Amino acid sequence: MVMETRQARQYASAPSLFAPLAMHDVDRYLEAATRDNTRRSYQAAIRHFEVEWGGFLPASADSIARYLAEHAQTLSINTLRQRLAAIAQWHVSQGFPDPTRAPHVRKVLKGIQALHPAQERRAKPLQLAQFEQLVVWLDAQIAAASMTGNDHHLRVLARNKALVLIGFWRGFRSDELSRLQIEHITVEPGRGMTIFLPHTKTDRNHAGTTHKAPALSRLCPVAAYVAWLAASGLAAGPVFRRIDRWGRIAEEGLQASSVVPLLRKLFQDAGLPQADRYSSHSLRRGFATWANANQWDLKMLMEYVGWKDVRSAMRYIDAADPFAQHRIEAALAPPPATPPSAPPPERRPTVAPKLVPETRLTVDLYIERNSKFVRGKSKARRWIEQFCLSQYQMRVFEQRRPRYEIVMPFAAGPELEKAIEVLLADMHENADLCNCFIEVTLHDPLTDTHWS
Repeated sequence: MVMETRQARQYASAPSLFAPLAMHDVDRYLEAATRDNTRRSYQAAIRHFEVEWGGFLPASADSIARYLAEHAQTLSINTLRQRLAAIAQWHVSQGFPDPTRAPHVRKVLKGIQALHPAQERRAKPLQLAQFEQLVVWLDAQIAAASMTGNDHHLRVLARNKALVLIGFWRGFRSDELSRLQIEHITVEPGRGMTIFLPHTKTDRNHAGTTHKAPALSRLCPVAAYVAWLAASGLAAGPVFRRIDRWGRIAEEGLQASSVVPLLRKLFQDAGLPQADRYSSHSLRRGFATWANANQWDLKMLMEYVGWKDVRSAMRYIDAADPFAQHRIEAALAPPPATPPSAPPPERRPTVAPKLVPETRLTVDLYIERNSKFVRGKSKARRWIEQFCLSQYQMRVFEQRRPRYEIVMPFAAGPELEKAIEVLLADMHENADLCNCFIEVTLHDPLTDTHWS
């Protein structure tokens, strides 16, 4: 009896091991699982549906179909899809059936896409010539501000120069630039800078990513960053901040939404034509186009910028000869006349083509519904094939229980492991969106290695 009482006191004295987690902690972790940009865009979508359009939540499939139809001519198809995703998330989180999955809602969306096709709008890339023109203009303005002792203008110019140079050479978007923290950046003089981002758009596991930017003889992002810290006196917190008319620097960082207007005004002041066609994506597209023109292979470019799939990378690269004019003209040109007395052309040894590392994998896929009351197996398979496997030269071996062969552009090693990890996560995510679960196994027959 004494032992029982003593043990009871021991357990009672350790409440931290057994006490339930406070609800506010649960809410905090749930909130952290959703990105700030996603949360804000979903809140705006729900507000538009309820307040501006006058819809009611929970909603019926008919009301959502009417909502789509009434905005078909004013909103892009991508915006409508985002609105549907927000409405669906609201219903699921509140425990209601998801009306956006109703067949006629999907048919209405498909009809809108058919009747109102729109070409994807892409930001104008900041080409190297315009990039240099911008930096030269900034340097001239900084020199003038230094001579006149205009500290306010000097701070603004130093911030803008660092933002443009880091954004271009690292291919950062506005949300990444706005979230840079001084304590997460390390400068190695004469070599470069290391930048840690705790989370990014493609970092689904919130593991954080590390980027490196080089120190350059000109157009140097490292020197611009150091100069901005010296001009601002900042030692911690957000790197890029708002500066008011009196030259006071805000405590909080720039909002991602304010970066694009800032860049457009900067480009306009520097005399760049069509300044309104630029955005923060212009920095990334400009760097990707420059790297492609300077013989960076796709794999190297994807590793440097942080792209996980080929489709994302190709959207940012502008071909050096977009209309294929030079290639076709070269093929149409008549061959040069050979003089009769000319010696026969010298036979050059055939150079073996450069082998591109690749790994062929077989993929065994099993799809099942989460519940017998939902449908989605066919859609889950279609989405997995279209959005996950097709980018890897997919071939279908068996139709009844899906079996495929894919080719990954990596040899065995960490890059292959990372690509497979991302592929598996994408496949599971697409299955979840269709109310299904999957069992998937990847197999390398050469090494007899399995992943699942």
